[in-house]
Amino acid sequence: MASDQPGGDPALAVELTGITKRFPGVIANSDVNIAVRPGTVHALVGENGAGKSTLMKILYGMQQPDDGQIAVDGRPVRFSSPGDAIRVGIGMVHQHFMLADNLTVLENVVLGGEPGSAVALDFASARKKIKEISDAYGLGVRPDRLVDELGVGERQRVEILKVLYRGARILILDEPTAVLVPQEVDELFGNLRDLKAEGLTIVFISHKLDEVLSVADDITVMRRGTTVASVSPKETTARKLAELMVGSALPVPELRDSTVTDRAVLTVENLTLRDADGRAVLDNLSFTIHAGEVLGIAGVEGNGQAELVEALMGIRKPDTGSVHLGERDITRDSTLTRREAGIGYIPEDRHRQGVLLEATLWENRVLGHQTRKPSAGGALINRRAAKADTERIVRDYDVRTPGIEVHASALSGGNQQKLIVGREMSGDPVLLIASHPTRGVDVGAQAAIWEHIRRARAEHLAVLLISADLDELIGMSDTLAVILRGRLVADYDPATVTPSDLGSAMTGAGRDAE
Repeated sequence: MASDQPGGDPALAVELTGITKRFPGVIANSDVNIAVRPGTVHALVGENGAGKSTLMKILYGMQQPDDGQIAVDGRPVRFSSPGDAIRVGIGMVHQHFMLADNLTVLENVVLGGEPGSAVALDFASARKKIKEISDAYGLGVRPDRLVDELGVGERQRVEILKVLYRGARILILDEPTAVLVPQEVDELFGNLRDLKAEGLTIVFISHKLDEVLSVADDITVMRRGTTVASVSPKETTARKLAELMVGSALPVPELRDSTVTDRAVLTVENLTLRDADGRAVLDNLSFTIHAGEVLGIAGVEGNGQAELVEALMGIRKPDTGSVHLGERDITRDSTLTRREAGIGYIPEDRHRQGVLLEATLWENRVLGHQTRKPSAGGALINRRAAKADTERIVRDYDVRTPGIEVHASALSGGNQQKLIVGREMSGDPVLLIASHPTRGVDVGAQAAIWEHIRRARAEHLAVLLISADLDELIGMSDTLAVILRGRLVADYDPATVTPSDLGSAMTGAGRDAE
């Protein structure tokens, strides 16, 4: 329980005072001050690279501050590891989930804190405790399901239950809605309100300002590594928050004038792809994208989007159907051949598919482009040209970094994403496959990525846009399709469709999806 402060008010759940953290070539946090009231949802917002993640790693004991003080429940603390933070009741749910797919929910929850003795594990008591926590907070977690079978929203609830199982009373949620569709966001916010009602405190990191305003009790804004404002959701707007974060108004996804031509760039006909059990994960898909056109694909994750991208990139070979790039049949071509033919690719998971975290920025610039200029220099890589072009990308795409020789792991997620977008827009691609291009990036980076797509579209780039952000899909698409269980079930005009219409079709509830 929190001790009382003078005057009878309960002690702050968390108080960070003067937190400063330096890395070689960059100051990540500078004199950061945050006060979190107990039993509240406290949102932390700011651009990528503003220092939010570093600050939360400090609060969770993953890193130690160079200066400043941390107090939990009114008592000064020093953490040398996450174990120290867990012991005082702090738990963290990371943006990139940390679950083992081949284990059950129960095994994941108890992993590292197994009940019972070294000889016999008491899974019965663990199962009982998991059910009690799940029921108490409305999490709907079933302990004996394989994690591999769970959707994104369910995995997140398992992560939340995992930290509650370890006794957390203060939860840090890092970008918890980045991979959720609107219905799952509503469910999560219902869970957060239940947690708050039971006296838990939640620190909520997010870029989505409308969500912050709907769920937070207090908001702290960070910019360039320091805190610049603390505001009440009742006394501010998304526009005002955006101005505090980036010094400009909230960007709006929109394409403006049509640039669609009648020249087909990507033609997909009767594409079918089956999994190892013979189930059609892509079922007779057909569509065409023209030069200067953005085709948006909406769908709940797990309905064939990832498999469609893999089939288009040559990662998986379809069972039937064809893929043409212009007049050329590329159905059986390798991924490298497709890239050389002019396909750019922004993957949905930048860490698994987009960058090598322990490679330098200029080495990451070369990835997927090693056979083309400026990276190619005969049989060898032209390092000088690759480095010069990386400098250009850093400059043109506002990648905030001490230099191109640092590892990609030193960059914030948003700056890694801008590097990927810059790389894939290089070399004059004819088709861009953009899978969640602004996932987990701030409003400033969002606006920059949208503008780069708009400019390339105006120069007749064809774009396949897959996103969980329905406002982004509606605003940035010339045509819209909904994918459900591997089939394209509905087409919409972005000028007239609403997020509610898309949400209904995505879940199979819409008239067009029957």
